This record gives sequence, structure tokens and C-alpha cells, in this order.
Amino acid sequence: MTESPGAAHSPAQDGPRNRGLFITLEGIEGAGKSTIARRVCEWLAGRSIRATLTREPGGTPLAERVRQIVLERGEEPLSPVTETLLMFAARGIHIGSLIRPALARGEWIVCDRFTDATRAYQGGGRGIDPAWIESLAAQVHGDLQPDCTLLLDLPVPMGLARARSRKAAVTDRFEAEAQAFFERVRAAYLELAQREPQRIHLIDASRPLEAVERQVIAALERLAQGEGR
Repeated sequence: MTESPGAAHSPAQDGPRNRGLFITLEGIEGAGKSTIARRVCEWLAGRSIRATLTREPGGTPLAERVRQIVLERGEEPLSPVTETLLMFAARGIHIGSLIRPALARGEWIVCDRFTDATRAYQGGGRGIDPAWIESLAAQVHGDLQPDCTLLLDLPVPMGLARARSRKAAVTDRFEAEAQAFFERVRAAYLELAQREPQRIHLIDASRPLEAVERQVIAALERLAQGEGR
């Protein structure tokens, strides 16, 4: 497994140089994406599949600098439009510097958030025009789409309680939002899952961790079988 920033490889040995696959994890705060992303990489390593673990916004040193601008609660406000543009700016850097090169090497990508997050947070949460988001997506990453998206879904009050129980008093711009914002985000995610059931696997993240992992592994096994792994 390679993790960025600060890359570190898993003990998995190089397998056949097949086309790398692109796995993304989505969900509201407190869904457990970071924990499950690491579990996904462990599962891939067990099958001798090299994987790069990364995140958005961020994933490379320059994209992480954009992430800081997006998340920090400074004196200057960010409009929803500016926020959306910054998300895609970081994404463009991330794709060009890390995602496409890794996929070309035959590595799998495991990414904590991608464009579905923009559709849910900026589209559903902020009210940005979905058509404009799709136009930006087409320009920034064209035909690059996740092969599999794991949507970790749970009720908003549960997710926020989890997130706030493990965070310090300082929160970022999104974590400081009211519950109604996250209800809109969750609704947008669920609508995406209804539209693309072949790609987006709905995972019940309200269950205990072991049960969540079983759902995720079942989805990964279907994906691997389709690739002859």
C-alpha cells in the first residue's frame, strides 16, 4: 500500500501488470471512511495487489496546500462557488501527479472522497448547480471515473456524534456546519447511489465495525472476481 502524502508501501508483492482499478470511499462525517480505507488496502495486500491510499482534497504536497485553504476557518469567507473551484483545483493536481500515474503502473487507487463528494457537499449541501459541477468534472478528469465506490451511509446524528467525540474543540469549515447541511449531503449521496447502483455500493455504516467490514469485503470480492483476481 502506498499512502499519500508521506508514501509508504505495503508488503504486498508485485502482481501481474494488469490495469489498476480506482476505488473511492464516500460518506458524511463520522462514517468511518479512513478506517475502512485502510482495511481495503489490507485486503488488497492480502491478494498481492499493490494499492495507493490517498485522499481528497489533497493527496499530494501541492494539493494538500489547497486542502488547507478549503478547510481552515479563517477570517475570509469562501463562497460556495469558490469552494467548488478549489476542490476541483486540488483534484486536478491530485489526478495528474498521483492517480493517473499509479493506475498506469497497474496499481489500484483507494481514495477517501472524489467527485461524488463534490456532488454531495457542494451540490447537495451548498446548492451549487449540478450541471456546472459535471462540466468541471468533465474538464478536470474527463473519462476517469471510479470503478467502485463504497458509500458508507449512516444517520446524520450518529455520524456527527461519532465525529465530534473523537475531534478536538477546533473543527474545520465542514465539521462546523449544522445538522441540516449534512442531511442535504446525505440525501444527495443516496440519490447518487440510486442512479448508479452498479458503481456505488451502499454500506450500512451504522452497524458495528466488523459488520461494516464484511459488507465492504463482499463488494470487493465481487469487484475482484470481475477482474479475474
